[in-house]
Amino acid sequence: MIVACKRIRGRRAAPLRGYTLLELLVVIVIVGLLAAFVGAQYFVQLGKSKGQIAREQIDLFDKAVVQFRIDVGHYPSSEQGLVALVAPPVNEGLWHGPYLNRAIPLDPWGNAYGYRTSGADEREFEIYSFGRDGLPGGTGEDADVFNWQ
Repeated sequence: MIVACKRIRGRRAAPLRGYTLLELLVVIVIVGLLAAFVGAQYFVQLGKSKGQIAREQIDLFDKAVVQFRIDVGHYPSSEQGLVALVAPPVNEGLWHGPYLNRAIPLDPWGNAYGYRTSGADEREFEIYSFGRDGLPGGTGEDADVFNWQ
């Protein structure tokens, strides 16, 4: 600790105390380590949140597709896709939509949601997102999200 004295009108005042460079560096290192730990945890949680958002949106689309089927008598075709939930397809007189309040958004990673009829494992339709990488398969944030998961 550096100690300096300040003189006031010829009298010696209380010593002025300051921090050494070493003490300041130790504090900066500790704050940096804490910020790195908290920042890493924040980004892990953010990735989990995006996956949850995708699941919730897909669940909403799934319900809208079922309502479309109730009204029209069949699921939208793969060619019509999810757009059939917000805009009437050609030659669909029984369409009573829109079945969603807004246009189909992109998934949380900026990719389009996929839709196909005759999905895997005898499912009538699939709604999916391929995750952060936009490619089939993957783990973590790159994992696929389907309406049947």
